[in-house]
Amino acid sequence: MSAAAISPILFEAARLGDAEAIARLLETTQPDIRRYARATCRSSADAEDATQEALWILFRHVGTIRSLLALSAWLFSVVRRECLRLARRAGLVPAVDGGEAEAALLLRPEADLRLDVAAAFEALPPHYRDVALMRDVKEMTIHEIAAALGASRQTVKARLHRARALMREYLTR
Repeated sequence: MSAAAISPILFEAARLGDAEAIARLLETTQPDIRRYARATCRSSADAEDATQEALWILFRHVGTIRSLLALSAWLFSVVRRECLRLARRAGLVPAVDGGEAEAALLLRPEADLRLDVAAAFEALPPHYRDVALMRDVKEMTIHEIAAALGASRQTVKARLHRARALMREYLTR
């Protein structure tokens, strides 16, 4: 999601409870949420359910989001978690993926997990963070990222791999 599409004034008004601003924020974020859900969920029905749930959670919790920059990462983590929950309910994904640390992470309250994901992004070195945000949040292709950064595709892939490994390590320690 492009933070440029959402003005800081609109975001702040929504955060403070302005009903019209909240409606415009939901309207603005909905296409990006739906696109990410379609790419993440296992079925189109799950993608629609995840989209609606993410919009509902945004509506309920917009006042707790501290900054416009954190909005995208927070929303995409909500969608990803919802897709995973729906897949688990359908029996398509085991209840616990990976080791004990990863299992404990999945059991954390949503608010804590959201803060941890944001902190994991913040903890990344800038060259890794930029690539991870462009790929995982803005959904840019490897080619688009390489062009934007003036780097080779191999460099972008290596940085993305390392960024994801660092985030996983940060979140599971």
